[in-house]
Amino acid sequence: MAIKITEDCINCGACEPECPNNAIYEGGVEWTMSDGTSVKGMFTLMDGTTTDAHKKHEPVSGEVYYITAEKCTECQGFHEEPQCAAVCPVDCCVPDEMYRETVADLLAKKDKMHI
Repeated sequence: MAIKITEDCINCGACEPECPNNAIYEGGVEWTMSDGTSVKGMFTLMDGTTTDAHKKHEPVSGEVYYITAEKCTECQGFHEEPQCAAVCPVDCCVPDEMYRETVADLLAKKDKMHI
């Protein structure tokens, strides 16, 4: 399952540079699939829709840092634990119950983003 950042976030930014998928963005900043990945051209999102890898998507949050579930792999294939949660000083990086994925699913997502 993906990780999310709760409203308890203090906007310290410690999590953002730790993400190997560049799935963490400052509140209000648009995200793309190509940011920090090798994705090019058209890409199929989790809901089955397709998007251009460079297309800017609406921010998940306008107030605090956020994690886009489309790119979050819980650091599977990179680290033993989600690095955002490991460095968060207020423990606001928690599992996102809306996105349940197996380790195999997360590793497959990682492989699609880092060819």
